[in-house]
Amino acid sequence: MYIIKNAWKSITRSKGRNILIGSIVFIISFAACISLSIQSASKKAADSAKEGLSVTAQIGVDRQAMMEGMQNKEDRQSALEATKELSLEELEVYAKAKSVSDFYYSMSASLNGESIDAINMSENMQDDKQNAGSSQPGSFKGGNFGVQGDFTITGYSSDSAMTDFIDGTSTITEGKMFASATNDNTCVISAELASYNDLSVGDKITLSNPNNEDETYKLTISGIYEKETSEDSSIGIMGGFMPGADSSNQIYTSYETLKGIIENSKENADTETDSSNGLVTTTEIRSMLNGTYVFSTVDAYEKFQEEAKNMGLSDAYTISSADVLSYEESLKPLQSLSQYAGYFLLIILVIGASILVVLHIFSIRERKYEIGVLTAIGMKKWKVSIQFLIEALIVTFLALFIGAAGGAVSSVSITNALLKNQIEETSQQQSDQRFGREMAGKQGDMQPGSKDIGQMDKQEHKNPFLQGTYNYIDSVSSATNVKVILEMMGIGILLTIISGGTALIFIMRYDPLKILNSRD
Repeated sequence: MYIIKNAWKSITRSKGRNILIGSIVFIISFAACISLSIQSASKKAADSAKEGLSVTAQIGVDRQAMMEGMQNKEDRQSALEATKELSLEELEVYAKAKSVSDFYYSMSASLNGESIDAINMSENMQDDKQNAGSSQPGSFKGGNFGVQGDFTITGYSSDSAMTDFIDGTSTITEGKMFASATNDNTCVISAELASYNDLSVGDKITLSNPNNEDETYKLTISGIYEKETSEDSSIGIMGGFMPGADSSNQIYTSYETLKGIIENSKENADTETDSSNGLVTTTEIRSMLNGTYVFSTVDAYEKFQEEAKNMGLSDAYTISSADVLSYEESLKPLQSLSQYAGYFLLIILVIGASILVVLHIFSIRERKYEIGVLTAIGMKKWKVSIQFLIEALIVTFLALFIGAAGGAVSSVSITNALLKNQIEETSQQQSDQRFGREMAGKQGDMQPGSKDIGQMDKQEHKNPFLQGTYNYIDSVSSATNVKVILEMMGIGILLTIISGGTALIFIMRYDPLKILNSRD
């Protein structure tokens, strides 16, 4: 008890020195609290976003990986031609993996309208049709799809595959959705297309094969849908050249219905082979299959990557998820800020501890005579050392408490202010990376919007010059928690041991008689 009382008296006697030490500890603790709070908020935001994330993924050909190591174009072309997209049967094999919670798929094809006109902003629509009709059967005018039609027909395997209707982007306003898993030749069309052609629920529309206009198919309109947002601005100029890319010219039906159209077209297709180069052309309607795997968590998605390889998925294919990519992108500014905060914490601790060590050494030298008197009257050196250590602990923890309190109060506002600047920097860096140079224009011209997702917010940053939206977490509502407080206590003890312990070495080496003699 005597040691504690004596330590407190010594603190009150040397107010100037202890206020200086306390001020340095306050600065260290305030900065440390902010840094630790940023790191805590980053981890909390990542965990929160991860818990509420529903992950979808697709399997596609990894063209870049296939072409690596190949010296000439012919080898690369041969490799690409030898690898095809996975069939539905192959996709369903991987859907049996334990990590997959659901699997759905869709098929898309391009057809012309026989009894229905597409919405087309191009003045050359009729010329385009005439040119398409005069093309060779199955020619490469439309790439792998042959001649491109005016409409994009999409067939869905189930209701869960129609994500636009699930998330509310599209809504049936008249009639009803076609029955999934049935081949009843029903479809839904957009409200704009229905108005343009004076169509209503129950009417029949006739579509034709763009490679063979004599090949027609009839569908009955079961419903009319509307989109909340128009995608025409995103397709821009391309919508004028390809009417099928216009969101209004999208026709939805069941997978079985579209599959029946594709199979019938294949059976009745005319095939020709060019004797000069061996090129095979056909009037068959081309289609594209898209399979989607659903996972309950990000961990399940990561596990699926390993499971798919074990089930025989070739290295020529890659598994990708736009949801995981978006999740990772949303955390980039906060994670970068957390990393910078870690570096700052390390620097401030090293510099602060060094200053405290020097101050304690000078303090011990100033109080050398006091140490000599205490040891001369019979007080053990280890007791003197404990007294000085207690003094350091009291000053350190008082300043630490004040600094931590100040840091806790201001941590949220400081974190959000720093995060805002980091978002702007990250957005600009990503824009520059996409351009390969510094982009003209500023990110400040973007129009941000905010979303509430529990204890954190996300901000949509859309660059008007780039296609893509970055859902960055732009604010946190809480940063300092119990873990941060415990870490602050650990820092206080560490600073005391480093600074005070170094000074105590001098105490143990002092000879009280020499100290008193030198005083005389």
